[in-house]
Amino acid sequence: MRPWPERNRPIPPRGAVGEPLAKRARDEVLSLILGGRLLPGQRINEPDIADRLGVSRVPVREALRELEASGLVVARKNAGVFVRRLEPAEVAELYAFRGAMDAFAGRQAAGLAPAPRRALARVLAESVSAMRKAARRREVVAYYAENLRFHWAIVEAAGNAPLAESYRAVVQRLHLWRLRNLASPVGMAASIGEHEAIAQAVKAGDAPRAEALLAAHVGAAHERLKHIPEEE
Repeated sequence: MRPWPERNRPIPPRGAVGEPLAKRARDEVLSLILGGRLLPGQRINEPDIADRLGVSRVPVREALRELEASGLVVARKNAGVFVRRLEPAEVAELYAFRGAMDAFAGRQAAGLAPAPRRALARVLAESVSAMRKAARRREVVAYYAENLRFHWAIVEAAGNAPLAESYRAVVQRLHLWRLRNLASPVGMAASIGEHEAIAQAVKAGDAPRAEALLAAHVGAAHERLKHIPEEE
């Protein structure tokens, strides 16, 4: 079971030799955004990206157009391309959609046959353990990556390709808000407890409980986020 599709890992790897230049540029910019090195509202330096990759600005521009279509960046006339800021209303809509997808995936995953459900339960238990370790060390990025792994394992186990595609897009758009949430010690501790309960429900094959816990977990995460001041 893959923790996260290779082309959509939280912090994508550098492009391999022979990889399309636009994809390499996309992965580089996505890595900077998902790694928190490019923040919401920050201008993206096209020449710098091109120099780092040893390419012209053409594939960088192509990559930025793709990221704009995904809702991660925005182009402003005569000003450049910036990491997109999400308005609170949009964040609320995305969290509501994500909650519905998580809940559906949880019900499907908990309803798996015993053998695949046990395999999934092992992955979830390992992920919760890794989250605890990252939380003790205050390693926010490592915790976030494990959080993604946990949820993606459930989504993938649901076996629904359109769900996975939609989930991936929503998670990418929400990632910086979620990083702020998880950077809070209170938010991190609450999140671990919620993940542990979800893992237990999946292991027990309790589909209604897994569905309810995942919906509540995403809703609680959004509520916690509302009380964290946005960084300027």
